Amino acid sequence: MKKKLLLLAAVLVLVVGSLALTGCGGDKETSEDASWSYVEEKGELIIGLDDTFAPMGFRDEGNNLVGFDIDLANAVCAQMGIKAKFQPINWDSKDMELEAKNIDCVWNGMSITPERQEKMTLSNKYINNKIIVMALKDDVKVTKAEDLANYKIGTQVDSSALKMLQDNEAYDSYKDKISEYKTYDQAIMDMQAGRVDCIVVDQVLGEYKNSKMKEKMNVCDFNFGDDFYAIGFRKGDEALAAKVNDAIKATIDSGEAEKVSNKWFGKNIVIFEPLDK
Repeated sequence: MKKKLLLLAAVLVLVVGSLALTGCGGDKETSEDASWSYVEEKGELIIGLDDTFAPMGFRDEGNNLVGFDIDLANAVCAQMGIKAKFQPINWDSKDMELEAKNIDCVWNGMSITPERQEKMTLSNKYINNKIIVMALKDDVKVTKAEDLANYKIGTQVDSSALKMLQDNEAYDSYKDKISEYKTYDQAIMDMQAGRVDCIVVDQVLGEYKNSKMKEKMNVCDFNFGDDFYAIGFRKGDEALAAKVNDAIKATIDSGEAEKVSNKWFGKNIVIFEPLDK
């Protein structure tokens, strides 16, 4: 009888110990950041983008994805030993696309905002852009934010330009004059049709679009200031963000990033700065 009781006790100890180890192992695994190993095992980084945002990521005449961010992402992924896979998304659904793991990051001239810093893990700053005001008519004069109250304004939904419009202290004076568009192409077409007087837009996009237009837009004197770009990852994906940061730095050190910048902008506008700088 004693032997049976001792045997039963030993079995119970083994079972309890096994459960305890399994529990500890499960907790350890869930607490680890496996974001880089997840991407490395797949062999590809799925990049969400708005494929109308020239010159960062857009379609050429042959419907191929081209642009500064496309070239830079390909170079960075090659540095990491994986492939870049580009996934066009609705820009205003990017947070949901990340959370659903339909994409691994958002890499498409995405501005750094407090809201995005709260919702995402961001890379270092890699470009400094500005938010500018552009118009087709010479009589549209914007030398300060308050002047926008005199005009009908077009901008893209959920864009950094819209955010800067909303954050400006003069917002109440012009908020009823703002029309939001799915793409800047639509905003520009409405300006050409006379339905809006000006657009508030990223400088890199506005100037690129202007270079392709027969009827040129004017850049107004007023701008909303610096607008840094970063890559957005799922909140907590620090390991993946760090790996991408290292690869960006390597492309800068090798001169590859400068080549990409010169191709699209005619000069080197790539930076590499921490978010808090």
